[in-house]
Amino acid sequence: MIIGLPKEIKNNESRVAITPGGVFELTKNNHEVFVQTKAGFDSGFSDSDYIDAGAKMLPSIEEVYAIADMIVKVKEPIEEEYKLAKEGQILFTYFHFASNSNLIDAMVDSKSVCIAYETVEVGKTLPLLTPMSEVAGRMAVQQGAKYLEKPIKGKGVLLGGVPGVRPGKVLILGGGVVGVQAAKMAAGLGAMVHILDIDMDRLRYINDIMPNNVITQFSNEYNIRRHIKDADLIVGGVLIAGKKAPKLISRDMLKEMQPGTVIVDVAVDQGGCIETTKATTHDDPIYIIDDVVHYCVANMPGAVPYTSTIALTNVTLPYVLQIANKGWEKACEENEPLKKGLNIVKGEIVYKEIL
Repeated sequence: MIIGLPKEIKNNESRVAITPGGVFELTKNNHEVFVQTKAGFDSGFSDSDYIDAGAKMLPSIEEVYAIADMIVKVKEPIEEEYKLAKEGQILFTYFHFASNSNLIDAMVDSKSVCIAYETVEVGKTLPLLTPMSEVAGRMAVQQGAKYLEKPIKGKGVLLGGVPGVRPGKVLILGGGVVGVQAAKMAAGLGAMVHILDIDMDRLRYINDIMPNNVITQFSNEYNIRRHIKDADLIVGGVLIAGKKAPKLISRDMLKEMQPGTVIVDVAVDQGGCIETTKATTHDDPIYIIDDVVHYCVANMPGAVPYTSTIALTNVTLPYVLQIANKGWEKACEENEPLKKGLNIVKGEIVYKEIL
């Protein structure tokens, strides 16, 4: 199979879909890999690294799409790429269709085969989403701590506090991968952490593994409204596979927060779990509504591309190899988790949750 690896063109998206090591595995299995020039540069991988691994280089994204049977990416195609997808071509990437009807229409029209990382499902886990959720969860606290600083319109609170001064309060909505990783980071800084979820088994697990400065509580509107009144940092980490995230904080609830409170909505890719969420970029990451700072960057792990690219390739490469070795139809027939990744096939929406 001919596999294309284009350079990501979304705003400040510095990741690349496959490392040179991953390319080596593909070429070792007699597949051809065409990589766009400088696709891996921002992740720390040079063109010569890819050439040494057996790849061939192409100067433009148009040439990569034109030659490839399968395109492997990190982020969803943006408008400039819509016209490049071909009928029958496999696109394997994060799509997050539920929050982007224009992308759905474009991929339906292209009659390509869209396999979404975020809906590949093993049991109750999403193995291709997990590493980026781990990165984003940890980054949420890192970024939240920064934007709590007064020069950036935050409260002026140091999350860990100092002797004689109370630590900051972090409210985390959702006890999944994002929530747990955010709690680890916040707890490590010394903050008081409250993590809310509707799954009691998950809360029991979190309660068992976390230190005493992480407090678990059942998630409902009453408890959310109570905690937002004195939270310094709120992390939205709610996920329902393939679907839009539920809105847990409404616009009117912002008025109950203290000025300078920071919200980091990691669920922004799926529409966000805060009513006032709108996607931002690393160039312009925040906006303020009712004196509440919103950080809603839709590709947070893109800011740490070296870590993110290696973590992503670790989990996606086995699936890329299966598709390349067997073709998408046989690979999906033999691998039920991969089959759940099928979202749009040759003009037909097959994963109804995205609608």
